[in-house]
Amino acid sequence: MSTKIFGYASKISVRPGDDIDVFVSATGATTAQAQLVRLIHGDEHPSGPGFVEREVACDANGAWNVHEQRTQIGSYLSVADTELSLDGLKAFTLFAFVYPSLPATADTQTILGRWDASRNEGYRLEIGKSGKIGFRWSSPESSGEIRDDQTLVAKTWYFIAVTVDPSAQKVTLHRRSVISRYNSLLSANAFADLSPAQFTAPLHVSELATDARFLIGCSDVSLADGERWTAQHFHGKIDRPGILWHVADDDELSSLAKGNAPSVIATHVYWDTSAGYSASGIGQLVVDTGPFGIHAHGQNYPVRGQTGWNWSGRHDSFHTGPHEYGGIEFHADAVIDCKWKVTRRITLPDDLKSGVYAVRLRIHDGKKMNEEYVIFFVRARSPSAKLCLLVPTQSYLAYANEHLSLDAPGIQPMMGQPPIADDVDIEMYQNPEFGYATYDTYADGGGVSYSSYLRPLFTMRPKYRMSSIGTPWQFAADLSIVAWLEQSGLDWELITDEDLHKEGLAALKPYKCVMTGTHPEYVSEEVLDAIEDYVGEGGRLMYLGGNGFYWSVTLDAANPAVMEVRKLDAGHRSWNARPGEHHLALNGRKGGLWKQLNRPPQKIFGIGSIAEGWETGQGYTKMPDSRDPALSWVFEGIKEELIGDFGLAHAGSAGLELDRYDLSKGTPPHTRILASSGEHSDNYVVFQDEIFYMQPGLTGTYDHRIRADMTYFDTKAGGAVFATGAISFGQALPINDFDNNISRLVRNVTMAFLKDDLPSRFIDESSKL
Repeated sequence: MSTKIFGYASKISVRPGDDIDVFVSATGATTAQAQLVRLIHGDEHPSGPGFVEREVACDANGAWNVHEQRTQIGSYLSVADTELSLDGLKAFTLFAFVYPSLPATADTQTILGRWDASRNEGYRLEIGKSGKIGFRWSSPESSGEIRDDQTLVAKTWYFIAVTVDPSAQKVTLHRRSVISRYNSLLSANAFADLSPAQFTAPLHVSELATDARFLIGCSDVSLADGERWTAQHFHGKIDRPGILWHVADDDELSSLAKGNAPSVIATHVYWDTSAGYSASGIGQLVVDTGPFGIHAHGQNYPVRGQTGWNWSGRHDSFHTGPHEYGGIEFHADAVIDCKWKVTRRITLPDDLKSGVYAVRLRIHDGKKMNEEYVIFFVRARSPSAKLCLLVPTQSYLAYANEHLSLDAPGIQPMMGQPPIADDVDIEMYQNPEFGYATYDTYADGGGVSYSSYLRPLFTMRPKYRMSSIGTPWQFAADLSIVAWLEQSGLDWELITDEDLHKEGLAALKPYKCVMTGTHPEYVSEEVLDAIEDYVGEGGRLMYLGGNGFYWSVTLDAANPAVMEVRKLDAGHRSWNARPGEHHLALNGRKGGLWKQLNRPPQKIFGIGSIAEGWETGQGYTKMPDSRDPALSWVFEGIKEELIGDFGLAHAGSAGLELDRYDLSKGTPPHTRILASSGEHSDNYVVFQDEIFYMQPGLTGTYDHRIRADMTYFDTKAGGAVFATGAISFGQALPINDFDNNISRLVRNVTMAFLKDDLPSRFIDESSKL
């Protein structure tokens, strides 16, 4: 029997003395050894300091009781029928608009109803394994099913209904096409028969009674321990489902199929999935406009803000046409919150210094899958340092448990090397219950737009190396900057993107200088605003990475553990949002690249993304601006013209993804180019959002734009930005025990940025800038 242990925490950002819940699942063990550790360095590369951690005294250290825990997979709507209004239905009608994205699967898909899959009892509208609509019922008195004779076409809207008439002893299934010019994958011309269809079966029962929960998008499951679970989830969109307390006739069904709500005098439930939109988006509450107010609630974040059955192509968001955005998208393999039971609530020591921490958990030999690190970040109770590291947790969530390295077509030629999977990659790949990254797609091909840290995150382990790149990525790479800070002797603290998103500029104001991580690619508007205002009001920022501030995201105000992104029609991406589905449901803002919202990173940081390449790295050559006496402080003690031709990431500080100076995108005109990389290989390719036409010569040995620019500019209020323009820059810091020209350069800039007055000023005080 294989043994393994996994875990996650209830919070990602905490302060000394805070309580934090830790959730653990273990296979093949009942006891785990827990130890609070401070993480210093995560890369085990032999050219660096190796993996470094420090054990910390804590009351929670020692043996923990652990066991295996279940994870609820699949998004669905739970129905809050607290008054049991749905009990005792005799004659009734179920109806909905449906858009199946994967009609034929290995399991039956439940659209809506009260069906207990563990006991095969109740009733439901369903899609059978063959991809045909059906209605199934089972009770002590009678059981049966009725099924359509046509297989549903994927990504096509239908109106479906079933009428249950015990007095007439029959069940009738109805299907109507509602294809328009815009709302489905195929044109109506692709179909031979679009006429309404209905099918009838005998029913010998007075009432379809069951204690199963009424659910939308899945079936109920009764477990032996008394818990309720779900199964048989639906792939696709559902729009405006409902229940009538009578048998609808053809005229009433025709009215419902045109999108009309049930009559106000009828007893009914009508979940108006297009209701509730506002300028700030929509939440997980789905409103019942009927007389009982039996509202539904999203579980595992079914995707809102999606086009409905009546999308006309005239509206590109729910802001202008909310009535056309009733589509709620469900995925049978979605996971946002594992919802495990708390294994241990721990109280952090009151004297804990700000930094990166984890509860290290070990079972048996403590090797490979018998070891887990539950990561969290400790900020200062009351800021006292002048130097701060901004931890890019929104980017960590974007890449959390990414499968792209193994799933993406062409991953090997894109990366210039074969992926090398280790035990962690294989375990992640074999455990879909731990969810996906926003670089992945669901089984039906839909893009993953939500991520959270309420689940084990394999990619946020300190020793993790991305299999396709062969280097640490995101969290593990950022530990090289943490290690530099630890050995610098400087007093420093950290905050996370989540802190900055919630608190804004106030979270940065205590600090004279703020450093970024190696790859702060995903940022919310709140984070971007705070950084821009911080620099504008005199703060000093050190952007120590590349491909930063690229994608627009947001966090759920009600649950900041959850992040949303929409991948649009530009930018390096592994999926594309469908037409009309470009706005973030959680805040109403348009998604995509910040550049598409006229906020390219050049405007704030001086540089922005230009290219990526994965198999080699380069150094930086000093540029003419580096010889300006006013900038001598940057290169003090550095005589070499070529700097950083080394590193833990492919032996170069300028590699992986590169940013460049670009006046056409808003680089401040007084920005100085201190150094630039060059001679990149043809594995480096210009980002497609930078070009209008595909043509030969868009690779490293041909295109002059493919370079990392190291830049500096200041602001009127005494702020300044130093930017490095490469993801691999931070991973050069630890070389030769931190005694190298990149480490010296970072120290020079840091020390200058911590002073009250900058050593040089370039902005023209009399200009309009």
